[in-house]
This record gives sequence, C-alpha cells and structure tokens, in this order.
Amino acid sequence: MEISLHGKTALITGASGQLGRVMARTLAESGADIVVHYIRNKEIADSLVSEIEKIGRRAIAVQADITKEADLSRMRDMAFNALGDVHIVINNAVIQYEWKTILEQPLADFQSQFDSCVMQSVLTAKAFIPEMIKRKVGRFIGINTECAQLCKAGSGAYSSAKRGMDGLYRVLAKEVGEHGINVTQVAPGWTISDHDREQGTEIALGYTADVPLGRRGTDKEISDAVLFLASDMASFITGVCIPVNGGMVMV
Repeated sequence: MEISLHGKTALITGASGQLGRVMARTLAESGADIVVHYIRNKEIADSLVSEIEKIGRRAIAVQADITKEADLSRMRDMAFNALGDVHIVINNAVIQYEWKTILEQPLADFQSQFDSCVMQSVLTAKAFIPEMIKRKVGRFIGINTECAQLCKAGSGAYSSAKRGMDGLYRVLAKEVGEHGINVTQVAPGWTISDHDREQGTEIALGYTADVPLGRRGTDKEISDAVLFLASDMASFITGVCIPVNGGMVMV
C-alpha cells in the first residue's frame, strides 16, 4: 500500500541534519512539499531543496533559530507565502552538546536542551497549530529518543529535556484533539546515518547486544515511522510516543 501526502506541506526542523534530510526526502517522495529548516548548514539545505524539486515537489530552505519566537513567526510566514498552508510539523532539531555527569554538566547545557526540545515545540505549536485548528486537521510530530526511557549515566540534560517534551506532547494532544489535530512522537534508538556509512561505523556490538532485534535501526526506518504518523493511515492515533529501536525500549 502506497502512502500519499500529495497536496500536503510539511515543515521539518533540523532538516539539513543527518536524520532530517532523510525525513525530507521520504516525505517528498510520498508527495509532500517541504519546508527545509536549517540553522547553519545553508549549503546542505539548498542542495536538499534542489533534490526535492528534481522529483517534482516544491521546497524552500529557511534559516531560523528554533528557540526564538520571532524566528519561528518569520519561518511560518515564509512557508505560507511560498508553499501555502503547513499541514505537517516535524520537530526534529536539537542543540548538540558534550555529555557529562549531572554534577559536571554546565548549567547552560541543561538550558540549551530545554530550549531546543521543550521550547521549540511550544513555539512551533504557537506558530502553526492555530491555522491547523481553522482547517480542523493537522499533524504535529516530535522526534524524541530512547534515552528518555533508558536514562543512562551522562545523559542528564538530554534525557530530562526529552522527558519534558514527552509530557508537553501528551498534554497538547488532549488540548487540540477536538480540532482534528494529531500530536505524536517517534523515539529512535541509536540510528545508522550517512555519517556511519561513510565512516564504516554501522556495527556497535556493545549496543546491539541489548537490542532484541539484534541490530541498529536506520535513518530510513525512522523516517518511515514519521511518514506513517504524518499520513491519513494514522488518523486515529494521537498522544503516543512510538519507540523505533528494535525493542531496546518497550512501552
């Protein structure tokens, strides 16, 4: 069965990143027009736009700081002016930092994770959901992580922010469900990306020894789960966080 997103526009934050660009390609191949958000990787974002346009879909690249309300408002306006209504929002961007123990982690890292996980979602919700409410339909999807459940040593800033994000999405699902808006999350495991393929680092026996399916997932497998949640096939699914990690986390 083919999943079609024809007639839909999707915004993907962090679309120039390793996972983001695969999600952009996957949704575009299924018919969606794409707003390619980036923070610094303009060259990659522009290349991705060209790639999407070559398969017959529309796309624009927009630079924005996803922790700033003014930037999100500007991105919303640019998306609407170029592509029309945004039907699907995928919050994928996150600020990278060096993991340390909670006692050693600088306070600024806790703030950056809260801003890029929780506040990004708040700001994109405020920017894009009001129009979804008017249309009585929409998809609001967050990329979470298995780390929120595993709570491994060293992941304090990241795990706490993602757990906060999880609570926010579950509340939001209850608040906007009456308007026909589905709010969901995908929680990837340690995912194989192009970086791994280029470096030859796909195999990680220490990690996969604990994964029931015995391997790492791929960026395409994560993107396929996002595609499903963005589609009409998931029309009666909301408020969930779906682990895509081979059984490392089971809910």
